[in-house]
Amino acid sequence: MPDVADVIGTSGLIEDMTRLRKTEPGQSVLFQESELRSLTEDEIATLRENRNAAMDWGNVRVAEGFDPRRVRESRFHGQVILGRFDEDAEIEPGLEVYTGIFRSLISNCEIGNNATVHDVRGLSRMIVKEGAIIFNCGSVICSGKTAFGNGIELPIAIETGGREVRTFAEITVDVAAQAASSRGDADLLTRYSQLTDKYIEQVSSEFGVIGNDSVILNTPRVENVYMGDCCRIVDAAGVVNCTLLGNEEEPAVIKEGAFVRDSILQWGAEVASGAIVDRSVLTEHSHVERHGKVTDSILGPNTGVGEGEVTASLVGPFVGFHHQALLIAAFWPEGKGNVGYGANIGSNHTSKAPDQEIWCGEGTFFGLGVNIKFPADFTDAPYSIIATAVDTLPQKVSFPFSLINSPGESVQGISPAYNEIVPGWVISDNIYTVRRNEGKYLKRNKARRSEFNFEVFRPSIMDQVLAARAALVTVDEKKDFYTDRDIPGLGKNYMKEESRLKAIETYSFYLRNYALAGLKRELSFRIDADMDISHHALMVEGPGNPRWAHERQILQDEGLGSDLGQDLKEFLSIQEEIARSVQASKEKDDTRGARIIPDYASAHAPASQDNFVIQTWTNLEDLKTEVAELLSKLN
Repeated sequence: MPDVADVIGTSGLIEDMTRLRKTEPGQSVLFQESELRSLTEDEIATLRENRNAAMDWGNVRVAEGFDPRRVRESRFHGQVILGRFDEDAEIEPGLEVYTGIFRSLISNCEIGNNATVHDVRGLSRMIVKEGAIIFNCGSVICSGKTAFGNGIELPIAIETGGREVRTFAEITVDVAAQAASSRGDADLLTRYSQLTDKYIEQVSSEFGVIGNDSVILNTPRVENVYMGDCCRIVDAAGVVNCTLLGNEEEPAVIKEGAFVRDSILQWGAEVASGAIVDRSVLTEHSHVERHGKVTDSILGPNTGVGEGEVTASLVGPFVGFHHQALLIAAFWPEGKGNVGYGANIGSNHTSKAPDQEIWCGEGTFFGLGVNIKFPADFTDAPYSIIATAVDTLPQKVSFPFSLINSPGESVQGISPAYNEIVPGWVISDNIYTVRRNEGKYLKRNKARRSEFNFEVFRPSIMDQVLAARAALVTVDEKKDFYTDRDIPGLGKNYMKEESRLKAIETYSFYLRNYALAGLKRELSFRIDADMDISHHALMVEGPGNPRWAHERQILQDEGLGSDLGQDLKEFLSIQEEIARSVQASKEKDDTRGARIIPDYASAHAPASQDNFVIQTWTNLEDLKTEVAELLSKLN
């Protein structure tokens, strides 16, 4: 697990905690000892005049430039270090106060330059860095040695245990997925345990930390918390045993009645509007809002949960979950999917124990009101749709871009509990959504530390398409209807013969498109690099890079590559057909809407004016120019 080892060497949290841990009792974390001094008699007199009290003023040390007039109506217990207070602080837009300490109880704390502690009932064992603000709060304390929510073992995918993942502040979805899915690799799990043990040891402390320019407002309880720079806890119900990572541009935020416990919020993560996060990790720029609940789970970058509930799940990036729904015991590291209103992805209880799980595929769309029974595996069916109100039986599906819908008819010999599957339907009839999502995720990505492959038609998925087509082609006996007894991978669904034939055609079409796109890319690269573009160099000699090797193999298997010029023309023809399909799939909405809503056309822009449709045709025109130039080079 090299990622964990790398994090230990570069973690800002570890760096902070190491400095704190190496500081001798009574010494300063924020200041050089030479920068500190004891209070003068005049300063003590001024502090008393301003209704301050201390068990022992000799235990209070201050930085040069300390102004006792900025400390009023407060009490001090134990060892306290106070910085310089000579600026104003903006609590909220339009609300400014003096920096300093006002009407607060301070016990064994260090408060940096121009920090503000205002109306805090109890601030204990906290390091408050420069410019931080704590205003109108109850207790902000460190109650004992804590790892700030790090090291908690999450029961990913199986509530009763079996795929446990121990957390650390900078954990990624990839690291968590590897730990959860490698249960047979004892060496890897031992190494992971050792590294996380080392991490926990280095971040544990008996003092909490409020980072530079971080803010805590109107919150009754903040306990055992590490806040990185610029993070915010505003109007929260409570925050207990947590790590918040942040910087000026990407603060972690907890606000608006949210409650967070035993959890980690990475850069840009947010919990808001009455949400509850318990024993979980929100990776960078993920969020939970509108009374959403996330427990024992990890949310990937740019994923949001609103109103719904996520339990014991690893949810990858770009998952939309904005309605009342349930996702439980899910292993979904690839993400990029959707959970619709009323979806019940949570039948993990067999009446024996809640020990079942689901492996969702990349881009899976769970429609409104679906009921997904466990165990289930859709990893070999990426970008598939489970249609509205469908109930699925426990199953494994291995056909990418499929539609699983309620049965349209009763078929003799097939259980009425089986649904109908249409392999490849998403790219044959709904390509607008797939192509638009590629660009949508790219535009919406805010994560800076995670790398994503937004390309849908990439080698790993095309290999799944190849396997699916092969299964459809090699049927032993042609029938009107097929089940998984005839074609493994159909799951607990039936497929019509017409769907089989159309899926073969659809898969073949996109395999050719993928391979020809690779040919065009390789030709462009070679021309730009002034390399040989002869047929022999392209199709016979070593392929040069793994991607082109994969594309070239499919090109040859599909009977292409003998006439490069003709291949480029076919690629252009395919792209034009895809552009028409993009517009046609959007036009279905226009046709249906106008048939149902009287003034639909007046309130909805037609498909021809849709921004993505327009961009698709613009891209095609650009491609025509590029292909024409390539053809001239070949001639």
